[in-house]
Amino acid sequence: MIVRVRFLPDDVTVDAEVGEALLDVADRAGVSIPTGCLMGSCHACTVELEGGDIIRACITAVPPRQELTINLFSDPTW
Repeated sequence: MIVRVRFLPDDVTVDAEVGEALLDVADRAGVSIPTGCLMGSCHACTVELEGGDIIRACITAVPPRQELTINLFSDPTW
């Protein structure tokens, strides 16, 4: 199943497969999501889904839905 993933605030859109690693999708789209530990504990890769859910991109895969909108945070410490 193909999911349309939209990264805000730059409004970059890319198609992804369900189960694909979110960091891989972002990389393919040319979108930078900061990372630290790559295990979810440092929270460097925290992003917000449309609707307000907060996730850690390093441990999240693309869910089965038609569209996914991701709001990127800007954290100057990473």
